[in-house]
Amino acid sequence: MKKFYSVGEAAKLVGMTAEALRHYDRIGLVSPHKTDEWTKYRYYTEEEIVRLNTVRALRCMDLPLEEIKKVLKFNDFNHIVAFLEQAERSADEKIAELQSVKERIRRAKVFYKSKNAGSPLPDSIFIRELPTRVILLSDSLTEPTIENLWNYHRHFFAQIGEENREKFAFEDIAGIYEKDGQRRMFTICTRSAPNKDLLPLPAGKYLCAECTEQTRGAVRGELLARAEANGHASPPFLVELVVLTGILQWKYEMQIWTE
Repeated sequence: MKKFYSVGEAAKLVGMTAEALRHYDRIGLVSPHKTDEWTKYRYYTEEEIVRLNTVRALRCMDLPLEEIKKVLKFNDFNHIVAFLEQAERSADEKIAELQSVKERIRRAKVFYKSKNAGSPLPDSIFIRELPTRVILLSDSLTEPTIENLWNYHRHFFAQIGEENREKFAFEDIAGIYEKDGQRRMFTICTRSAPNKDLLPLPAGKYLCAECTEQTRGAVRGELLARAEANGHASPPFLVELVVLTGILQWKYEMQIWTE
């Protein structure tokens, strides 16, 4: 026996307004299962609830109502499943992007709180003990920009290919790896599979210093001089982590492996 829901009940179940449901009925997107001939009340069943939830999800993906209307008219179930799988992948990308944005906002908040409290972030040379890190080098990016940092992980997922997407996971960290005068941006992997662009960074003590874009050259020189004074005249590589300091603003933490 079918269970029926009034407009108000259906709206509450799918997280929409009653007026939105009436609008979808008017344009032929999702119509109620039946209308009482005496009271003119509209009633929905579980089938319409599923369709309404689908509409709401696709609207969150910025899909126009006319496009959603076409999707709901598909008669081929395989076609519907394929479309929804693609929509699910797009939703995962949006979620990852929003999580990345949230983390950037959190970091910006921490930064401005420290400024407000009068305790600026350190900018002198210091030693940091770091574990082994596995990085994935970019095949095309060499310097951070607003554009490539905004969609940073998307670049690396595109690089490894859709078929390997589930084999990789990345930290929300961007950086530049420099060796023998060649510079390539990277992300740090928390999960990975064999790939020609993977590279392990050894665990140990790193000589570090923070800098801005303006002080980058001078700080680099100071850091290399300190490394040479400590017996490391030719460091095997140099790492520059991108440290977000605000909305669309960043500085760097340079790192030289010493032992």
